[in-house]
Amino acid sequence: MSSRASQEYKINNIAMNKIPLTINGAQKLEEELKMLKAQRSVISESIATAREHGDLKENAEYHAAKDQQGLAEARIRDIESKLSNSEIIDVSKINARGKIIFGSTVKLNDLSSNEARVYQLVGEDEADIKSGLLSIISPLARAIIGKEEGDIVEITTPGGKIEYEILSIKYI
Repeated sequence: MSSRASQEYKINNIAMNKIPLTINGAQKLEEELKMLKAQRSVISESIATAREHGDLKENAEYHAAKDQQGLAEARIRDIESKLSNSEIIDVSKINARGKIIFGSTVKLNDLSSNEARVYQLVGEDEADIKSGLLSIISPLARAIIGKEEGDIVEITTPGGKIEYEILSIKYI
Protein backbone atom coordinates (compact mmCIF):
# COMPACT_ATOMS: atom_id res chain seq x y z
CA MET A 1 0.00 0.00 0.00
CA SER A 2 1.44 3.39 -0.97
CA SER A 3 2.08 6.02 1.68
CA ARG A 4 -0.72 8.21 0.31
CA ALA A 5 -3.18 5.32 0.20
CA SER A 6 -2.19 4.41 3.75
CA GLN A 7 -2.81 7.98 4.93
CA GLU A 8 -6.20 8.11 3.18
CA TYR A 9 -7.14 4.79 4.79
CA LYS A 10 -6.19 6.13 8.24
CA ILE A 11 -8.14 9.35 7.68
CA ASN A 12 -11.21 7.47 6.47
CA ASN A 13 -10.91 4.95 9.28
CA ILE A 14 -10.74 7.71 11.90
CA ALA A 15 -13.73 9.48 10.39
CA MET A 16 -15.73 6.27 10.51
CA ASN A 17 -14.93 5.84 14.21
CA LYS A 18 -16.16 9.31 15.19
CA ILE A 19 -19.12 9.50 17.54
CA PRO A 20 -21.60 12.20 16.48
CA LEU A 21 -22.73 14.49 19.28
CA THR A 22 -24.81 17.62 19.38
CA ILE A 23 -23.38 20.61 21.24
CA ASN A 24 -25.86 20.00 24.05
CA GLY A 25 -24.95 16.31 24.24
CA ALA A 26 -21.24 17.09 24.48
CA GLN A 27 -21.90 19.63 27.25
CA LYS A 28 -23.93 17.08 29.24
CA LEU A 29 -21.13 14.51 28.95
CA GLU A 30 -18.55 17.11 30.07
CA GLU A 31 -20.73 18.03 33.07
CA GLU A 32 -21.11 14.37 34.04
CA LEU A 33 -17.34 13.91 33.71
CA LYS A 34 -16.65 16.87 36.04
CA MET A 35 -19.15 15.52 38.58
CA LEU A 36 -17.61 12.04 38.51
CA LYS A 37 -14.09 13.41 38.90
CA ALA A 38 -15.25 15.53 41.84
CA GLN A 39 -16.64 12.38 43.50
CA ARG A 40 -13.21 10.69 43.44
CA SER A 41 -12.12 12.23 46.74
CA VAL A 42 -15.41 11.34 48.44
CA ILE A 43 -15.10 7.73 47.28
CA SER A 44 -11.45 7.59 48.43
CA GLU A 45 -12.50 8.86 51.86
CA SER A 46 -15.21 6.18 52.02
CA ILE A 47 -12.63 3.50 51.24
CA ALA A 48 -10.24 4.86 53.89
CA THR A 49 -13.00 4.98 56.50
CA ALA A 50 -14.12 1.44 55.66
CA ARG A 51 -10.52 0.16 55.92
CA GLU A 52 -10.39 1.37 59.50
CA HIS A 53 -13.19 -1.03 60.41
CA GLY A 54 -10.86 -4.01 60.26
CA ASP A 55 -10.84 -7.26 58.29
CA LEU A 56 -11.31 -6.41 54.61
CA LYS A 57 -12.55 -9.89 53.69
CA GLU A 58 -15.81 -9.42 55.58
CA ASN A 59 -16.10 -5.64 55.30
CA ALA A 60 -19.19 -4.94 53.18
CA GLU A 61 -18.72 -1.17 53.47
CA TYR A 62 -15.22 -1.46 52.01
CA HIS A 63 -16.34 -3.69 49.14
CA ALA A 64 -19.27 -1.36 48.32
CA ALA A 65 -16.94 1.66 48.22
CA LYS A 66 -14.46 -0.23 46.01
CA ASP A 67 -17.32 -1.22 43.68
CA GLN A 68 -18.48 2.39 43.54
CA GLN A 69 -14.93 3.48 42.74
CA GLY A 70 -14.66 0.90 39.96
CA LEU A 71 -17.96 1.96 38.39
CA ALA A 72 -17.07 5.66 38.58
CA GLU A 73 -13.63 5.10 37.03
CA ALA A 74 -15.11 2.97 34.24
CA ARG A 75 -17.67 5.68 33.46
CA ILE A 76 -14.93 8.35 33.49
CA ARG A 77 -12.90 6.34 30.97
CA ASP A 78 -16.01 5.78 28.85
CA ILE A 79 -16.91 9.48 28.75
CA GLU A 80 -13.31 10.55 28.08
CA SER A 81 -13.14 8.07 25.21
CA LYS A 82 -16.43 9.27 23.74
CA LEU A 83 -15.43 12.92 23.98
CA SER A 84 -12.01 12.31 22.44
CA ASN A 85 -13.56 10.29 19.60
CA SER A 86 -16.54 12.55 19.06
CA GLU A 87 -17.45 14.90 16.29
CA ILE A 88 -19.49 17.74 17.73
CA ILE A 89 -21.99 18.88 15.14
CA ASP A 90 -23.57 22.33 15.26
CA VAL A 91 -26.59 21.80 13.01
CA SER A 92 -27.30 25.55 12.91
CA LYS A 93 -24.09 26.06 10.90
CA ILE A 94 -24.79 23.42 8.26
CA ASN A 95 -26.58 24.13 5.00
CA ALA A 96 -28.81 21.06 4.88
CA ARG A 97 -30.84 22.38 1.92
CA GLY A 98 -34.12 21.60 3.67
CA LYS A 99 -33.28 17.95 4.32
CA ILE A 100 -33.33 16.11 7.63
CA ILE A 101 -29.81 15.61 8.97
CA PHE A 102 -28.18 14.72 12.28
CA GLY A 103 -29.20 17.31 14.86
CA SER A 104 -32.34 18.41 13.04
CA THR A 105 -35.51 18.96 15.03
CA VAL A 106 -38.38 17.39 13.14
CA LYS A 107 -42.13 17.61 13.59
CA LEU A 108 -43.86 14.46 12.36
CA ASN A 109 -47.52 13.64 12.03
CA ASP A 110 -48.56 10.03 12.64
CA LEU A 111 -51.08 9.61 9.82
CA SER A 112 -52.99 6.80 11.54
CA SER A 113 -53.62 8.67 14.80
CA ASN A 114 -53.19 12.22 13.44
CA GLU A 115 -50.88 12.87 16.41
CA ALA A 116 -47.96 15.25 15.94
CA ARG A 117 -44.60 14.47 17.55
CA VAL A 118 -41.38 16.49 17.70
CA TYR A 119 -37.97 14.80 17.76
CA GLN A 120 -34.38 15.94 17.56
CA LEU A 121 -32.04 13.45 15.89
CA VAL A 122 -29.12 12.91 18.24
CA GLY A 123 -26.25 10.52 18.93
CA GLU A 124 -26.84 7.17 20.53
CA ASP A 125 -25.64 8.35 23.97
CA GLU A 126 -27.89 11.41 23.95
CA ALA A 127 -31.10 9.60 23.04
CA ASP A 128 -34.08 9.95 25.38
CA ILE A 129 -37.37 9.32 23.61
CA LYS A 130 -39.41 10.79 26.51
CA SER A 131 -37.54 14.07 26.01
CA GLY A 132 -37.96 13.95 22.24
CA LEU A 133 -34.31 12.98 21.61
CA LEU A 134 -34.32 10.28 18.93
CA SER A 135 -31.21 8.15 18.35
CA ILE A 136 -29.76 8.54 14.87
CA ILE A 137 -29.56 4.74 14.62
CA SER A 138 -33.24 4.15 15.40
CA PRO A 139 -35.44 2.82 12.58
CA LEU A 140 -37.50 6.02 12.51
CA ALA A 141 -34.43 8.27 12.31
CA ARG A 142 -32.89 6.14 9.56
CA ALA A 143 -36.16 6.35 7.61
CA ILE A 144 -36.40 10.15 7.77
CA ILE A 145 -32.74 11.09 7.19
CA GLY A 146 -32.45 12.93 3.90
CA LYS A 147 -36.19 13.52 3.61
CA GLU A 148 -37.83 16.94 3.24
CA GLU A 149 -40.88 18.76 4.56
CA GLY A 150 -44.06 17.23 3.12
CA ASP A 151 -42.50 13.80 2.50
CA ILE A 152 -44.27 10.71 3.83
CA VAL A 153 -42.25 7.85 5.31
CA GLU A 154 -43.39 4.39 6.26
CA ILE A 155 -41.90 2.51 9.20
CA THR A 156 -42.47 -1.18 9.85
CA THR A 157 -42.87 -1.90 13.55
CA PRO A 158 -43.78 -5.07 15.44
CA GLY A 159 -47.32 -3.65 15.65
CA GLY A 160 -47.54 -3.02 11.92
CA LYS A 161 -46.71 -0.24 9.50
CA ILE A 162 -46.85 3.40 10.54
CA GLU A 163 -46.83 6.33 8.14
CA TYR A 164 -45.52 9.73 9.13
CA GLU A 165 -45.74 13.01 7.29
CA ILE A 166 -42.86 15.41 7.83
CA LEU A 167 -44.49 18.67 8.90
CA SER A 168 -41.42 20.80 9.64
CA ILE A 169 -37.64 20.70 9.97
CA LYS A 170 -35.63 23.07 12.15
CA TYR A 171 -31.87 23.44 12.49
CA ILE A 172 -31.53 24.77 16.03
